[in-house]
Amino acid sequence: MKMTVPEALRGKPKSKLSVTDCVYLCLRKGRYMMFHEIKEMINQNTGKYYGEATISAAIRDLRNEGPRAKYGLHPYEEVVIKRRRKNSKGYEYKLVEYQGSTRI
Repeated sequence: MKMTVPEALRGKPKSKLSVTDCVYLCLRKGRYMMFHEIKEMINQNTGKYYGEATISAAIRDLRNEGPRAKYGLHPYEEVVIKRRRKNSKGYEYKLVEYQGSTRI
């Protein structure tokens, strides 16, 4: 599955990425990630540091109409899946992408 970068992010310098942009770019890799993994990936790739509460807010923001349109996400289906991590009290998150009405 080849993912393309949404038009809104093409050519945008790393220094200009919002926290929602950063979280979207991390989660679009297609694997489940915990907050600390997202935080580390953002820090490694952009040099920016965001706390877990900020990352949580960005994940919630991905479910809103504006970011759905900006990133080309499905307009009404669930776009972020949350599940409890095995043998842990923590949760992990994954971005779900669709092709038409079919989840990919």
